[in-house]
Amino acid sequence: MGFAQALSGLNAASQNLDNIGNNIANASTIGFKEVSMEFADVYATSLWGSTANQIGIGVQVAAVTPQFTQGNITTTGNPLDIAINGNGFFQIQNQGITTYSRDGEFSLNANGEIVNSAGLPLLGYPANAGTITSAPPAPMSLSQAPVPPSATTTAGISLNLNSSDATIAVPFNMADPTTYNSSTSMTVYDSLGDAHTLSMYFAKTAADTWNVYASVDGTVYNGGAALETLTFNSSGQLSTGVSATQALAFNVTTGAAPMNVALTLPYASTSQYGSAFAVSSNTQNGYATGQLSGFSIGTNGTISGQYTNGQTLALGQIALANFANPQGLLALGGNQFAQSQASGAPIVGAPGSGSLGSVQSGALESSTVNITTELVNMITAQRAYQANAETVKTEDQVQQTLMNLR
Repeated sequence: MGFAQALSGLNAASQNLDNIGNNIANASTIGFKEVSMEFADVYATSLWGSTANQIGIGVQVAAVTPQFTQGNITTTGNPLDIAINGNGFFQIQNQGITTYSRDGEFSLNANGEIVNSAGLPLLGYPANAGTITSAPPAPMSLSQAPVPPSATTTAGISLNLNSSDATIAVPFNMADPTTYNSSTSMTVYDSLGDAHTLSMYFAKTAADTWNVYASVDGTVYNGGAALETLTFNSSGQLSTGVSATQALAFNVTTGAAPMNVALTLPYASTSQYGSAFAVSSNTQNGYATGQLSGFSIGTNGTISGQYTNGQTLALGQIALANFANPQGLLALGGNQFAQSQASGAPIVGAPGSGSLGSVQSGALESSTVNITTELVNMITAQRAYQANAETVKTEDQVQQTLMNLR
């Protein structure tokens, strides 16, 4: 028996206790993965290659390996707290180098960039005019730029005209409600985003026959001439069997471009029944300029901005990375890892694609450390340390006995 075996055992047990203590210290660290320690025996090389009588000379630490199992996901309510459910790592830009992390605690800095607790930006796919691009991942930011307005080019109204209404025999006069049976209005937008009121008037001129008139911002359109004549069959449907569409062209006084609106009364939802006049839908494709009022993150990592004009646009998409051997990653501290030769090259993609997991906004992944398991491991490591110390004590007693021989 020699001191070498016991000393290597003491060193290995001490390192094991260090590792257990590190696990326990990170029991509340977001995204932390429990680290296990692997040991291997040590033998001296035999001069003649014989192994029949080899005695080991101790133990060594073979590997210190993080266990990339899924941690519990806890909701927080903060939309920039993001948990990965499945495989993958967030990509972080660290002084020009890409690092990887499971810690999803992000926030916005003064420039609108999405950064981690160390102020390092999260990488993702940028968006161009609401469309996610295939450009390489870059630092993600939430643009505060307003959404430019879009002029109305199409509009549609679905309604029912009352077949019981009386026939109007006098010419149409927008200011005289007795010259038409029903009316409705909708808002349309010019190229500068200014709102305009487009009103429509319906006058029954004969059985199952209606004239349609219009006005814009209180001014009668087309000199008061009828835009369209609608005829219905005995079932209350448009007798033409197709949608009634009228192209409206008019100038506005806001300095915007002239407006051209294709106004449609859909065949399937425009009717003449014996019930009160009613509008079932009123749609148009224009909108005013809008400011960013909020955002949300989908399970595929797409960040969607909500604007004050009711529009929703994609602002970017989080990119995840995975590795053939995640356990080969090099730990950097600060909940970050670096690529190594053992880990292989990163496989980058959108959340939910390939082998990559999905993301959950408003949630964080807890540490995978189990305190109970670590305390049991600590007792085992402590016993191993004590046993190796007894080996040293016994060897010392043997040496003392040898020195006392006469």
